[in-house]
Amino acid sequence: MKNTVRQEKNELEVDFGRVFRAVLSKVWLVAVISVLCAAMVFAGTVFLITPTYESAAMFYVNNSNLSLGDASLSISSGDLSTSRNLVDSYIVILNTRETLVDVIDYAGVSRTYTELSSMLTAAAVNETEIFRVTVSSPDPYEAEKIADAIAHILPKRIGTIIDGTSAKVVDAAIVPTRPSSPNYVTNTVIGFLIGLIISIGAIALREIFDTTIRAEEDISDNCKYPILVSVPDMTVSGKGGSYYGYGGERKKKGKYISSASHSKHTLMGPGISFAACEAYKLLRTKLQFSFADENDCHIIGLSSALSGEGKSLTAVNIAYALAELDKKVLLVDCDMRRPTLAEKLGVMKYPGLSNFLTRQQSLNEVTKNCDLGGNGKSFHVITAGQNPPNPVELLSSERMGNALKSMRKAYDYVILDLPPVGEVSDALTVANETDGMLLVVRQNYCGRGALFDAVSQFDFIKTKTLGVVFNATHEQGGKGYYKRYYKKYGKSYESGERASDLYGDKVK
Repeated sequence: MKNTVRQEKNELEVDFGRVFRAVLSKVWLVAVISVLCAAMVFAGTVFLITPTYESAAMFYVNNSNLSLGDASLSISSGDLSTSRNLVDSYIVILNTRETLVDVIDYAGVSRTYTELSSMLTAAAVNETEIFRVTVSSPDPYEAEKIADAIAHILPKRIGTIIDGTSAKVVDAAIVPTRPSSPNYVTNTVIGFLIGLIISIGAIALREIFDTTIRAEEDISDNCKYPILVSVPDMTVSGKGGSYYGYGGERKKKGKYISSASHSKHTLMGPGISFAACEAYKLLRTKLQFSFADENDCHIIGLSSALSGEGKSLTAVNIAYALAELDKKVLLVDCDMRRPTLAEKLGVMKYPGLSNFLTRQQSLNEVTKNCDLGGNGKSFHVITAGQNPPNPVELLSSERMGNALKSMRKAYDYVILDLPPVGEVSDALTVANETDGMLLVVRQNYCGRGALFDAVSQFDFIKTKTLGVVFNATHEQGGKGYYKRYYKKYGKSYESGERASDLYGDKVK
């Protein structure tokens, strides 16, 4: 069940099922915090709170005679209502300064009137004519002395003030053997409940107000376009950022993996994991079916809402996958602000697209070849070139439009690696020149609002959006498909056929 909290273009919805699942997935954390809070409260109770002892005396209120001047009128001793009313009067007499000073003198304790007054509580017992006076003290013997002194002083004091009435001791005070407070069990339970409430509340609030995309449902709720494929996370720690693009500047929880530490996992082309290989093969197939006329060249743009989502890596792997089918593929780095393709592919950055658009080089001079390996297959790449001061103007120039027309005649597929649309407007200047756009969304990274804005911007200029590539997913994002699939087929793939059989051996 979902409840709309904010009615805006990026409306925030509370999915109580998702909140419950989030709490359930962190039940171990809830348990740890609850136990820690209980332990802290218990320790605080033991070491910081001084134990208090209580000693009490009980009195019976008697109003058998009522004096009216020189006459004496005898009334019924069964008039309990009158006796109960006298209880309040007796309590007032008890708390007077004169009474308490007498109690201090009789008990022989070093207390002031104010201190002793704060140590006393008096009240009727179950609305009867019996009332109890309780003395609280950190010293059990002091509590007993004061209660015993009250039992001696108060009846005499009452008799001298209210004629015809008396207070008789029903139960004398004794020395308490154990403290009345604090209650260790109660306080520990309260500490546990406080930890339970705080931890569950924190997890629920984080789940409600954290708009990070974590599952395919988050994309479906904020994007009308289909998820074409979920690409599993191929980094060593699952937190890789720098190799996904700009990610080094966008810090997330966890440690980024630098490009120098990819010896354990290959992130592109040859040697990628079995699950990733299957994902890109599936994406390649869907791209082929996305266009009605397979004979014409198709220009495919890739962008994302934020930097660091893996659009450049996705563009490279799409180029590899299409080139393996003997397609003539050109990969163009249109991100002239923060280019990454030259580093990923190990080719020279200069000259590149910016040099061509500024008429320093011809299109052939900036086009480089990337060999897939010893099978004779390859694709071409145009790097970004030198960083220009005006990338938007260059991408929207007539020379860029003419270049795309020339590319259509020479290639089967042209892959444009565009900047993130949520951060700069460069991608919008080229989007309408493409036959379709792919939006790369990285799990646990991109926000729902950012995705909504990116989709809205492309819709505003009437760009044909093919769908979403859900990138760097874990089991909960891809519904466990790749994990189950890998268990079934991965061993034979690892021992025999490798990703290099699909993509070749290396990039030159």
